[in-house]
Amino acid sequence: MAAVLRAQALPTDSGAGQAVSVQPVVITLEEAIRRAETSDPAYATSRADRGVAGLDRSIAVSGLLPSVVYHNQAFYTQPNGLVNQAGQGVTAQPAPRFIANNAVREYASQASINDAVGLAGVAQVRRADAAAAQAAAELEIARRGLVAGVTGLFYSSLAADHKLQMAERAEQEADDFSSLTEKREQAREAAHADVVKAQLEKLQRDRGLEDARIAAEKARLELGVLLFADPRTPYTLSAPEAAPALASREEVEQAAAKNNPELKSALAALSVSNADVLAARAAYLPDLGLNVTYGIDAPQIAVNGPDKVRNLGYSASVTLDIPVWDWLSTEHKLKQSEIRRDAVKVALNATQRRLIADLDEAYSEAAAARDQLASLDQSVAAAAESLRLTKLRYAGGEGTVLEVVDAQDAFVLAQDAREDGRVRYETARANLQTLTGTL
Repeated sequence: MAAVLRAQALPTDSGAGQAVSVQPVVITLEEAIRRAETSDPAYATSRADRGVAGLDRSIAVSGLLPSVVYHNQAFYTQPNGLVNQAGQGVTAQPAPRFIANNAVREYASQASINDAVGLAGVAQVRRADAAAAQAAAELEIARRGLVAGVTGLFYSSLAADHKLQMAERAEQEADDFSSLTEKREQAREAAHADVVKAQLEKLQRDRGLEDARIAAEKARLELGVLLFADPRTPYTLSAPEAAPALASREEVEQAAAKNNPELKSALAALSVSNADVLAARAAYLPDLGLNVTYGIDAPQIAVNGPDKVRNLGYSASVTLDIPVWDWLSTEHKLKQSEIRRDAVKVALNATQRRLIADLDEAYSEAAAARDQLASLDQSVAAAAESLRLTKLRYAGGEGTVLEVVDAQDAFVLAQDAREDGRVRYETARANLQTLTGTL
């Protein structure tokens, strides 16, 4: 298997010695989400649960409708040595040993229509409807959780790529500065301590570059697990340079009131509990059973019997089962369902309160991250200008090596902080959108 994966990752030869280069797949956030929805096992399980719940509803509805069975049966009963006048016609025939049977030979070929009318069936349909709605809400919860997770991985990988590029530039900057200090030492314009400090800074940037390269590879592999059969498949990420705008608080609150799946799931769970209570109460009421049978039940497998007796016919029955006494089991089952319903009501109230708190927390986090993006951009610009001026001062003999190293460190930290700030804003925005259903 490892050899197969390596072969898939390598370019293949086409023609005589001509290698076909593998172009990296361009992945946008929307494409990443689409691919993740087809490969994430938790989301697949939720989708299967939704499909099963939908079929449960169809099964519950079918329980309210008449069922049709075409029944075929043949009996043979050992005779007891006597003859009787049982069955069609006047001809005497052997009497069966089992008194429950009508004749030694008996054939049945009948279509039977059965239906049961009761409140329990209606309660089952209501419960199946509510369970299907709850499964749909749980599927939406799983989808939004997946979307939020993919968004975090997407922008974390993108930030790791950017940090790798910045680490490469910082390493080149440190190398150039090390060369500058060596030239100034040779010109007797700087002390050897400046060269040592610059070399230490270069070694640090080399280590930072290696760490950034490993971090970028890890982030790409983590995202690649959700995107490709082989996580090592080369790909590039595409995202807009400018961060998207944040919706107003009023828009967010309105969307959360209409589209929050956690609230829908809690409401559906309450409907399931109400249906369970109704089903428990249905045990107090009688059940009506209907049966219509049409066909043959005779000693001959024929439409007409001896002496032109008509074997083909029908029968109908109506049964009414009235519950009288069950040692309070129905009452206790009703109390059980009511206790569970009360617990579900508490959970619904907690979900409503949690939604209000989560909404305020998520919006505050997204707003703070958005406001800090402009400040982080200014910090990067200021750090870049400070580094440029500090290097000019050092080249002119007015600055110290420590000032240049500090300016280099400040510039790298400012760039890393800006990338982390973008990830923070996108993650907070995704979390907010999972609450409002707008992602």
